[in-house]
Amino acid sequence: QVQLVESGGGLVQTGGSLRLSCVASGRTSSTYFMGWFRQAPGKEREFVAARSWSWGRTYYADSVKGRFTISGDNAKSTVYLQMDSLKAEDTAVYYCAASRAQNRPGRSSYYDYWGQGTQVTVSS
Repeated sequence: QVQLVESGGGLVQTGGSLRLSCVASGRTSSTYFMGWFRQAPGKEREFVAARSWSWGRTYYADSVKGRFTISGDNAKSTVYLQMDSLKAEDTAVYYCAASRAQNRPGRSSYYDYWGQGTQVTVSS
């Protein structure tokens, strides 16, 4: 089992920045990808970014490329999502997730463990 706890959400104005954190605990040695997903009201959960746990390779949704950066500190079992140039359409609950699968980092169905989510609200 892997437990994930997110933090760092909040209210920010358009163009502002936030940094989300996700601390993993438990059997993290089985984790291959750490990912961030988001879900806005009335919409399906969508992929935001992912990072391979060991190699640090990163993946991004087109909608956030150039604005969001995923990074990690393996010693602290923590993954971060730096969000810059935020837009109103970035408003959503953001979820951290851990996957044991070695492919499809953008597919939510491939993730085994999920955090409780943190709300990000961007006001225009």
